[in-house]
Amino acid sequence: MKRFLLSAGLMLGVAATTVTAQEYRILNAEKTSYNLFNHLDASLSVGTTGIGIDVATPVTNWTQLRVGYSFMPRFNYNVPFEIQVGGEKESKYDAQGKRVETKFDRLATMLEDMTGYEVDDEVWMTGRPTYHNLKVLVDVFPFQSDKRWHVTAGFFWGPSRIADAVNKTEEMPSLLAVGIYNRLYERTMASYAKGFPYDPIISVGGFEIDGKEEVEAMYKRLSQYGRMGMRVGTKNDGTPYVMEPGTDGMVRAEVRVNSFKPYIGVGYGGRLVKGSDRLHIGIDLGAMYWGRPSIITHDGTDLVNDIQKGSIDGKPGDYVKLVRSFHFLPVLDVRLVYSIF
Repeated sequence: MKRFLLSAGLMLGVAATTVTAQEYRILNAEKTSYNLFNHLDASLSVGTTGIGIDVATPVTNWTQLRVGYSFMPRFNYNVPFEIQVGGEKESKYDAQGKRVETKFDRLATMLEDMTGYEVDDEVWMTGRPTYHNLKVLVDVFPFQSDKRWHVTAGFFWGPSRIADAVNKTEEMPSLLAVGIYNRLYERTMASYAKGFPYDPIISVGGFEIDGKEEVEAMYKRLSQYGRMGMRVGTKNDGTPYVMEPGTDGMVRAEVRVNSFKPYIGVGYGGRLVKGSDRLHIGIDLGAMYWGRPSIITHDGTDLVNDIQKGSIDGKPGDYVKLVRSFHFLPVLDVRLVYSIF
């Protein structure tokens, strides 16, 4: 009996020791699998998303969380728009290549007499990128034996406006003159449509039109010209789109995309200095989905979606074509990573 009790006690002791050891291994495995905040990296990145900073910490042995901010530095690019009168574009040159007088040329002289401003036949707008984003990314290391490679998924979030354009300061005299002419055109058409006795039409610089003969003469003169503005393209309904200055005498446009931009990509990283784990260099390659872009002018027209494809000429057409084709932003970022602890 004593031998039985002794044997039973030894077996229970061995079993208890085995369970305790298994529990220790399980707990220890959990500790090695979940490493949240036991390591922190800071990085500086440069690439197609702009200049960025972020911090990263492991979540498990095979994933890490990255949170940061990126912005695109400001740089300018210039885009010219031709000013024309009426709905149809006129050629400045004949079949022999000689310069010919257009409707704009004839009205430019009248506007200079009325306003004192010399009107150019084109207006230059200056564009610049404005986008910046918060980024939340998760890196997954599929090869436990080689953690230099990772797959990344996450999102960028920021303002929907990613670029804008506004007329150059030196274009203000021309735009003001265009605005004055269109106001004169509106008042002349309205006065004539009202019928005799006509309302007086008053312009700037003491230039006044009053009386039956003067109003009818101005109506006859302006009706053969039409409104003045920058011919941009053809609307989807087949009518020409002529952009005119706003009430402040300026022209503007801005590029808009989705505020929330999902991202997926791959990456590679390694030591920058042999034998040191403090500095690393990494490369991220992927795509950011920002939806269907739009270019909205100050009068609410969308140059991407409201204007027929291929109807915008010159440099403006090239920019619109480029924006129209990008539903995804290709991402190529180079990161310099410093291990804080």
